[in-house]
Amino acid sequence: MPSVPGRVGDRQHPALKLPSVNSPPLVTPSSTLAYSILDSPPWPLCLLLGLQHCVTAMGGLVAIPLLLSRFLCVPPGQPGDEVRSHLVSTILFVSGMCTLLQATVGIRLPIVQGGTFTFLVPSVALLSLPEWRCEEAGRPLSPLYRPPSPLQLQGAIMVASCFQMLLGCSGAMGWLLRLVGPLSIAPTVALIGLSLVRSAATSAGHHWGVACMTIALIVLFSQYLRDLHVPLLPAWRGGPRLKPLPIFKLFPVLLGMGLAWLVCHLLTVCGGLPHQPDAYGYLARTDLKAEAMGSAPWIYLPYPGQWGVPSVSAAGAVGMLAGVVSSVVESVGDYHACARLSGAPPPPRHAVNRGIALEGLGCLLAGAWGTGNGTTSYSENVAAIGITKVGSRSVVLSAGLWLLLLGVFGKAGALLACIPEPVIGGMLIVMFGVITAVGISSLQFADMNSPRNIFIAGFSLFVGLAVPAWLEQNPESIATGVPGLDQVIQVLLTTSTFVGGALGFILDNTVPGSSEERGLEAWRRAHGEADGSDSSAYSPELQNCYDLPLDLSRLPRLAALCRVLPCCPSPALPPPLPPVDKDIPCDV
Repeated sequence: MPSVPGRVGDRQHPALKLPSVNSPPLVTPSSTLAYSILDSPPWPLCLLLGLQHCVTAMGGLVAIPLLLSRFLCVPPGQPGDEVRSHLVSTILFVSGMCTLLQATVGIRLPIVQGGTFTFLVPSVALLSLPEWRCEEAGRPLSPLYRPPSPLQLQGAIMVASCFQMLLGCSGAMGWLLRLVGPLSIAPTVALIGLSLVRSAATSAGHHWGVACMTIALIVLFSQYLRDLHVPLLPAWRGGPRLKPLPIFKLFPVLLGMGLAWLVCHLLTVCGGLPHQPDAYGYLARTDLKAEAMGSAPWIYLPYPGQWGVPSVSAAGAVGMLAGVVSSVVESVGDYHACARLSGAPPPPRHAVNRGIALEGLGCLLAGAWGTGNGTTSYSENVAAIGITKVGSRSVVLSAGLWLLLLGVFGKAGALLACIPEPVIGGMLIVMFGVITAVGISSLQFADMNSPRNIFIAGFSLFVGLAVPAWLEQNPESIATGVPGLDQVIQVLLTTSTFVGGALGFILDNTVPGSSEERGLEAWRRAHGEADGSDSSAYSPELQNCYDLPLDLSRLPRLAALCRVLPCCPSPALPPPLPPVDKDIPCDV
C-alpha cells in the first residue's frame, strides 16, 4: 500500500495536517519523534515508558530525602531505616500528585515534577543552625524524637510556596517573558546540566567501571541501535503475531540502568566488589540496603501533618524564597526545552503562568505532607525525552500514576532506593549532557557573529559557574550582619542557573543591540509566540495543546473568568446570533 502523508504507522498523527493550497505550511513535530505531545502509545507501552521516567527521576527523588535525613536527627542503621523509608515514600507520593496536576491543569507539557536540589541548600542551611544540630544540642538520636527543625522546614516551604503561586496567578511571570530571548534562555538551561557536573561525577566516581558501563549501554541503545526493531509487541490483525517495536529507541535509559544493575548484583554475589565501607567500589554493591527493604512496610499511605503541625520562622521563610526564585528560573528554561523536544509550540504566557502557579501549589503540598523539600520540573526527564524521542503527555501521566503507586507500596519504593550509586551517576552524566546541549542550541536564533552576543553568552556561562564555585569554597565570605539576608544572598549566588540566567537577562536587555541581532525576531518566528502574535503556523491541535481540558463554551461563567485571569487561556467569544426578521411569522 502506498504511504499516506501525515500517517505514522496505522495512526493518523494529530499534528500532521495537510495545509490548503494558499495557506503557509504548518509547523509539525519533527519526524524523528516516535510519539509527540498529542500521541498516545498503546497502554502497555505507555506504562513501560512511564516507568522509565520514574527510574530516570529516581536519582533525585531518593537522594534528596536521604541527604536531608542526616540533618533531621534520624539515626543511622536499622533504627532509622523506617524513618528514611517513610521520607522516600512521601516524596514519591507527592511527586506523583504534582506530576498529574501539572500535566492535566498546569502547563500541560510532558514534564515530571519532583524534589529539587534548589530547595536543598536553604534547607540544609536552616537545619544546620546551632540550636537545631543534633550532636551539638546533646539531643538523643532516636527515631521517636521529633526535633522542631523539620516542622520549621515545612512551614518555611509552605510560606515560600504562596509567593510562587502569587507570581504565577498574577501574570508577573508571563509579563517578564516578553523580555526573555535566546541569550537569557541559553545560559539558564545550559547551566542546569553544567552546574550538576560535580554531583554526577561524585556518584559515578564511586566505581567508574560501573558508571562507564552504564553510559556505554545508554549511548549504544539510544544512538547506535535506535533504528533496530525487535518483534515484541503482540498483535492480532490477521492472526496472532509479534509486531516490531523500536525497543532500544524507546527504553535506552531503562535498559541501560537495568543491565548495569544486574551486573552489579552478579559482582556482589560473586564477591567481585569489596565488603569494606571505605574501599573503592563499595557503593556499587546491591546488598547495602537489604535491611531497609526488610523494614519497609508493604503499604504506607503518606498524609498531611504526619510529622506534626508545621511552624513558621522569618529566617526560614526568607531563606526558602531564594530556593523558590531559583526553581522558577530553572522551570521556565525546562518548559522551553520540553516544548522543543516534545514537538509542541513554545509555551504561551498564560501556560507559563499556570505552570509556575501549579509548581507553587506542589510546594505547598510537599510542605504539608512533610517531604522536607519543594517540587519543580525535572531536567533529567526533559533530557530523557530528547534521548528516547517520546514526548507524549500520556506517558508522563502514567509516570505520575507510577509515582503514586510507588509511594503507597513501601517495598517498591525501597527497592528503587537500592539502585547502586555508580549506576545513577552514569545515567546523570548522559542526561545532564543532553540538557546542556539543548540550552546551547537556543543560541542558533541569535547572531553569534556579533561580538555583543558572544560576550553575553560566554560571560553569563562562565560567571554562572565561577561565582557558585568560589562561594562553596568560601562560605563565610558573605557577612552583612543580618543572618537572614546573608542566607538569601548565599543561596542565590550559589545557584548557577540563577547567576547565569539573571546575568544573561540583564545584559541582553541593557547592552545596545537590535532585535534581529539579539535573536528576538528569529525566536518569535520560530516559536510562533502565542498570546499576541501569529500562531497560525501551527496545526489547530498543537495550538490548543496548552488549553485547559474543559469545554468552556458550556461554562459561560468560567469562560468569563478565564478572560480575566492571566494564568488561563482566553476562550474565543461565541459568534453573534443572526438578526431576527420581524416580518416572518412564527408559531407559538
